Amino acid sequence: MPWSATTPGAQQPDNTAFTQQRLPAWQPLLSAGIALPLFFCAGVAFIGLGLGLHYSSHGLRELAHDYTGDAGAAGNCSLCAAAEQDRAPPRRCWCSWHFSLAERFPGPVYLYYELSNFYQNNRRYGVSRDDAQLSGLPRALRHPANECAPFQYGAGGRPVAPCGAIANSLFNDSFSLWHRRRAGGPYVRVPLDRTGIAWWTDAHVKFRNPPPVNGSLALAFRGTAPPPDWPRPVYELSADPDDTGFVNQAFVVWMRTAALPTFRKLYARIRQGNYSAGLPRGAYRLNITYNYPVRAFGGHKRVVLTGISWMGGKNPFLGIAYLVVGSLCILTGFVMLVVYIRYQDQDDEDEDEE
Repeated sequence: MPWSATTPGAQQPDNTAFTQQRLPAWQPLLSAGIALPLFFCAGVAFIGLGLGLHYSSHGLRELAHDYTGDAGAAGNCSLCAAAEQDRAPPRRCWCSWHFSLAERFPGPVYLYYELSNFYQNNRRYGVSRDDAQLSGLPRALRHPANECAPFQYGAGGRPVAPCGAIANSLFNDSFSLWHRRRAGGPYVRVPLDRTGIAWWTDAHVKFRNPPPVNGSLALAFRGTAPPPDWPRPVYELSADPDDTGFVNQAFVVWMRTAALPTFRKLYARIRQGNYSAGLPRGAYRLNITYNYPVRAFGGHKRVVLTGISWMGGKNPFLGIAYLVVGSLCILTGFVMLVVYIRYQDQDDEDEDEE
């Protein structure tokens, strides 16, 4: 008999435990003796972890300076900010931040830059990149993805490398730190280590340079154009041949977009020479090359010196969140305990009357 959709049983599923929903299942019946200890144990665990996170974060030192250059702000970056307003991109400008340490700043010390009101999580911005091009594929280098538009092709129809809005908006302020041990003494440069600041998987797996031509990376990028707001091509990002092109650490850090409009990105680590154990006391000067425009979109720029602990950088919110959740669990447990005791006595009285 030929099969037909109208044949009785033709559309029935197979007679198996999976299709007939006969698989064994655990259906717990939560009693007060099980639920209440769970709430109290979870509350104690969250509070304990929250206290550890809170005190660990509270013990970290942090120095931060807003160098946007707003009127009345500390520092001399206001002149650079004023020069930026009528220029796109702004002309090269330098400013500095002076600070003193009365005691040693414990290491390891990390130098971050922070941007605010910058929405890297914007959908159009977040997809404006070509991962195939960033992985070093020669064909993608010559034919950027359409998602990169309007930063897909440059003057004369040359493909932009790297293409897209994320690469075009690369953060290009630079910093150098100087230390003076005693008053009237000379300033000594503090070495800033900019190697290994990106995620290992990003720097060694996701990002690759195209194969060199005759041993030259510049020849591999011949025929391409740099992003419109870049002063130099991508293969000149660094003098170190192992840290230039698409594998440049600072570039890789920038290309990992942030989820919130206020974010920090690692610029360098201080872990070499006499500063491997931290920053000694004394006077310091941070020289800033002011290039990156933020006033047009109401943003702010900050530089942050901080340490880390077992839970990462300074983040008081995480500890507070665990403490709040733990307190709510214990409070809920007490409320459920009172309700249970009250209605258990009422049920016992009803049973005695019957």
